[in-house]
Amino acid sequence: LDIRDDADYVYMCDNNTIFGTKFKNLPNTKGKILVNDASSSFLSEPMDVTKYGIIFAGAQKNVGPAGTVIVIIREDLITKDLEKYVPIMLRYDIHAENGSMYNTPPTYGIYLCGKVFKWLLNLGGLEAIEKINIEKANLLYDYIDQSKMFYGTVDKASRSLMNVCFKSTSEALDELFIKEAKQEGFDNLKGYRTVGGMRASIYNAMPMEGIKALVAFMARFEVKYGENHA
Repeated sequence: LDIRDDADYVYMCDNNTIFGTKFKNLPNTKGKILVNDASSSFLSEPMDVTKYGIIFAGAQKNVGPAGTVIVIIREDLITKDLEKYVPIMLRYDIHAENGSMYNTPPTYGIYLCGKVFKWLLNLGGLEAIEKINIEKANLLYDYIDQSKMFYGTVDKASRSLMNVCFKSTSEALDELFIKEAKQEGFDNLKGYRTVGGMRASIYNAMPMEGIKALVAFMARFEVKYGENHA
């Protein structure tokens, strides 16, 4: 990365839900603090928190309901040396001093996050859920890679475990696939509006059975509309 000498920190989003990409290796920040938006990867795999200055994540992907946010921050970055215009609710020192309860916390969201934490621990922790997520993603990617109708839109080395983006041989076929998929009970497979194609978001809560069902539908669709069956 081309990092300016006067930079205070380096910001990254390790998993891009729009394009379906994932940083497999952390960038060389040349000694600068690394700040990571891990909203769509948090708790999907082990993460070495010592490599970051700040990790923040919206809970809505893998942890709990929207509106709850988790922050892991290095203690030396919790400082009172701030500009006067920084509002209280954006000051980590205030939150830390008050046990994250300076204001009324989202109790229901925190309760549900606790349920998810216990579920993950009973499953075997982050190593166990990572293994499951790799198996799920591989099943879907393997079908896409051998397909004559569908193709992945991301370099294999940068593929996300959480968001599988793919397209068919034409935009018209993409639209037909999305329409028939919804009729079969597969909702929200349409890709992001600026990207098009399809996107299967297979977060922790998606069971292997869901991936198998999607692959089976894709196979039926390909037989039905493939070039040899026009």
